[in-house]
Amino acid sequence: MDDIQRFLAHAIQLEKESARRYEELAEAMQSLGSMEVAEFFRQMAHYSRLHLKEAMQRGGFHDLPELAPDAYEWPEGTSPEAAAWAGVDGFMDVPGALSLALDGEQRSRDYYLMIAEAAQDPEVKRMAEAFAEEEGEHVAQLEAWLNGLAKG
Repeated sequence: MDDIQRFLAHAIQLEKESARRYEELAEAMQSLGSMEVAEFFRQMAHYSRLHLKEAMQRGGFHDLPELAPDAYEWPEGTSPEAAAWAGVDGFMDVPGALSLALDGEQRSRDYYLMIAEAAQDPEVKRMAEAFAEEEGEHVAQLEAWLNGLAKG
């Protein structure tokens, strides 16, 4: 992928889905009574919306760009965020929710790394590397939460 506008359209879609999924997880954790984890997921949704806004600003978009579903170039035919989410159900516990979120962040990081490695355009390469780094930070946060549960 060597077109910056196309790359940003993908990043925007990915972050839009990420924010929606984190909100779903926050609601599920609140229903479960795990307010601290619900708040963490709300914070992660906020970060996803910030990343979405940043991608829109970098691309000069005023409205969300839309590509036809078959115009997206996703590794498994669907965005990394959507592929990771089997759905949130009423029986999901805290470790399950954190693991689901971790899988989505790892897939997103790996997607951006794949783009950075393949890109010939230096701007796409640089931006994909930066987005991969941000996703890597989210991976580390989720791993810390899961490790804290394992020790706790």
